[in-house]
Amino acid sequence: MATKFDVEERWPELFAQLDSAQRRAVVQSLASAWHEGWEPNREDVADLIDEARGAITFEEYQRRSVAKAERAISRERAAL
Repeated sequence: MATKFDVEERWPELFAQLDSAQRRAVVQSLASAWHEGWEPNREDVADLIDEARGAITFEEYQRRSVAKAERAISRERAAL
């Protein structure tokens, strides 16, 4: 796990789309997951930001999350 939580520094162009309340909510959500061992990646951060700013629905956010999980499982199975 990275020793520094730096998602806003890594992808400032994504966070520029948010107002201060949205930014705080997204950062808190991502920080919570990071403290549990999740490593941030641009795709996941972009999807959460899109949902927070209303560019996609919660249902679309969930669909994308499930699709990413299925891809990860497929990659793991292929590596066996």
